[in-house]
Amino acid sequence: MEYEIRGSVMQTVDVTLQAGESVYTESGGMAWMTPNVEMASTMQGGLLGGLSRKLAGESLFIVNYTCTSGEGHITFASEFPGNVLDFALKDGQSLICQKDAFMAAQSSVKLEMHFRKRLGAGLFGGEGFILQRITGPGVAFVELAGEISEYTLEVGQELLVDPGHVGVLEPSVDFDITMVKGITNVLFGGEGLFLAKLKGPGKVWLQSMPIPNLAGKLANYIKS
Repeated sequence: MEYEIRGSVMQTVDVTLQAGESVYTESGGMAWMTPNVEMASTMQGGLLGGLSRKLAGESLFIVNYTCTSGEGHITFASEFPGNVLDFALKDGQSLICQKDAFMAAQSSVKLEMHFRKRLGAGLFGGEGFILQRITGPGVAFVELAGEISEYTLEVGQELLVDPGHVGVLEPSVDFDITMVKGITNVLFGGEGLFLAKLKGPGKVWLQSMPIPNLAGKLANYIKS
């Protein structure tokens, strides 16, 4: 499989498949493809698998796209302004992603629900208890909103983040919630009561424009 990420604000992923190669995405994730790419919808993992994906922000059904002959082409388009990240995952390597971040992946990549174990992180972590986990081997594509900042946290190194800006993190990164200090900061700081506390080691990918933040700003200009 070969691919190219194109565009700037509304990016696409153009994938080239050879005969027998396949990729999958959530229902409705494909933008265009050549006729020699065959589409097959399935509730991968059965009803429980479909429900877990639904809870993690994806669709009940997974759609597989397989090249039947020669060289096939298929394009996936992002759903919002931002950036598409590509990850070449090794066998058993995982990433934790925000809800609805998954875009597409090779058929060998596993997509499943990830459950936050800490009550505070689940209640106040911006995305609730349910996240997404993608596990290799294979290439996976993730879409995040706005510009992307990547940080590598050393052992014990911490970063405080507005929860909605957390896009992707390695499982080795500890995710917890801490309360904003100072009543004045709570009332007038604009960050609410809680911040996400990310503690290394591991990599994190942060997004500059969480969709709920954008929706909240646009709502101010929409007449009821």
